[in-house]
Amino acid sequence: MDSDIQESGIKFSLDEQIKSAMREQNKSRLATLRTLKSAIRQIEIDTRTLLDEAGCLGVIQKQIKQRQESILQYRQGNREDLANIEQSEIAELGASNIRDMSKVMTQLAKQWAGQVDMAQVGALVKRSLS
Repeated sequence: MDSDIQESGIKFSLDEQIKSAMREQNKSRLATLRTLKSAIRQIEIDTRTLLDEAGCLGVIQKQIKQRQESILQYRQGNREDLANIEQSEIAELGASNIRDMSKVMTQLAKQWAGQVDMAQVGALVKRSLS
């Protein structure tokens, strides 16, 4: 039963967002969400464990960071079109810059109030967005 509880939060939300993107026929959002789900699943397969919420947040942060690095590379190579695609994917993942931290923290506080140290979560979110 514990594994059912662990999978409920971010993974459940991700599955629901994928279903929503499919119904809306939003191909770019669907592709981004599927990539994220795939990254989470790959880590679970590699480590042979189920990721908890903190692990899932870590994967999301890593995906955002990878896209931010890609944006820098694309802009250095004068490929603004590809940089814009990466920027839209970051937005699909939840936040594009430090100004969006309040949106992220509001969602996390609703979901995890009293269960995690929000100061530590805030530090992680700030580090990933800056």
